Amino acid sequence: MAYPGYGGYGGPMPGMPQQGMAMGGPMGSHMGGAPPAGYSQYGGGYPGTFGAPQQQADPMYGYFTAIAGQDGEVDAEELQRCLTQTGISGSYTPFSLDTCRIMIAMLDRDMTGKMGFNEFKELFAALNGWKQNFMMFDQDRSGTVEPQEMAQSISSMGYRVSPQALNGIIKRYSRGGRIYFDDYVACCVRLRALTESFRRRDTMQQGAVNFQYDDFIQCTMSI
Repeated sequence: MAYPGYGGYGGPMPGMPQQGMAMGGPMGSHMGGAPPAGYSQYGGGYPGTFGAPQQQADPMYGYFTAIAGQDGEVDAEELQRCLTQTGISGSYTPFSLDTCRIMIAMLDRDMTGKMGFNEFKELFAALNGWKQNFMMFDQDRSGTVEPQEMAQSISSMGYRVSPQALNGIIKRYSRGGRIYFDDYVACCVRLRALTESFRRRDTMQQGAVNFQYDDFIQCTMSI
């Protein structure tokens, strides 16, 4: 049964790329290769799950260690520097610190305010999918999409929201009547994170849940 608000259960969360989609290409040539200039390579592994043999064998592991702090995790400022270095934004405006904060919050399941290696990989996969989606509608490569294109993009990711909700989203994320890439990604992050929070609580798949006030505040204010 199709779920009110987004496509039925069982598939990937909206905003995620199809399985097998490459994380390189237009995202930036550094991923999977040597760390960019200006980063020093840390030796050895970090305590905990970071540094496990299967992670060290991953082509992204060396890159992650080059940007992670001494605790083996990435905070918002480190993530912003990383995304700028990788050239993920391409010709688009680099990501703001606020967008980087909510990227981390989207995947911060242990509530540390930082991102571990597996979360780091998941973010890059999501960013790749979002950028491909954005570029489909940014035909003139202006770095922006129009409101109606934004609505089509949200629909193409599997979200089914009312015209009133779409209008509110567009008003929130448009500047001068257009939506820039940084704001587009911020919108995608919030849509995914809030939908995931709602989905976990809607155990009967009815499209309706009851929130306690404190739970509602935690869900919405952390993103």
